[in-house]
Amino acid sequence: MTVVARRSHELKRLEGKVALVTGAGRRKGLGEAICQRLASEGAKVVVTDLGVPAADLPADRIGTRSELDEVVAQIRATGGEASACLLDVRNELQVQEAVAFAKSTYGGLDILVNNAGVGYLMAPFTEMPLERWDLVLGVNLTGAFLCSKHAAQAMIEQGRGGRIINIASVAAKSGSMYLSAYAASKHGMIGFTRSAALELGLHKITVNAICPNHVTTGLGSVQNALRAEQRGQTIDEYLTEMRSRIPLGRVGLAEDTAKACAFLCSAEADYITAEAMNVSGGQEVH
Repeated sequence: MTVVARRSHELKRLEGKVALVTGAGRRKGLGEAICQRLASEGAKVVVTDLGVPAADLPADRIGTRSELDEVVAQIRATGGEASACLLDVRNELQVQEAVAFAKSTYGGLDILVNNAGVGYLMAPFTEMPLERWDLVLGVNLTGAFLCSKHAAQAMIEQGRGGRIINIASVAAKSGSMYLSAYAASKHGMIGFTRSAALELGLHKITVNAICPNHVTTGLGSVQNALRAEQRGQTIDEYLTEMRSRIPLGRVGLAEDTAKACAFLCSAEADYITAEAMNVSGGQEVH
């Protein structure tokens, strides 16, 4: 095989696969980058997000229906195949319907990426209202459980293996002030990843987590502002301090996590499961 032909083949590592990505309806978000990367490598992608505001998740904190449609349109404009589906990952019936949508639209489900998350609710844990704790744990951890449960059922029924990727965080391995609920949910996600991998290995379904450091997406910008205020810094001062703790000298990009996700979904990662891969520029060294 020539070098050119080999590179062309590598760009389509996910040809014929069907992927469902949660929390992917915000423009310039981590989920959008993951969807675009999977689609560019040949996967047919079901892009999901809440779509409509909920009592505890206002419009500026979710992927709206119009943004969801824009993400799909952009993937299609670059030659990929994608469809939108509304999904509150805390609602088991909606999770079942999203999996059924993937199967009816594209004929099956091979990849699940649990990307939906709430990370902007920061407060000392002694002042954390229970409803905020429940929201973070509900989306970040219970949502990943529900989606994995029903995606795994579909993959087992198909009998051709599969991939489950949980988007965790460096906060899954280290504590973080004012982010007790977030860190607890992401630590829990790693435990869930490892346990699910043990159960699903027999079915050739791998389960892995990716642990990015801070990525300045739309919601990441909100977090930057809150963190800077808590520290009595400007946003630029806060970001400069953050970069100083990263050996590679820059904050994470959405594309960094998307590339790692595509690798773990590919045949190149057939023998990798129960792992929590750091994508942090060296910031997290556990």
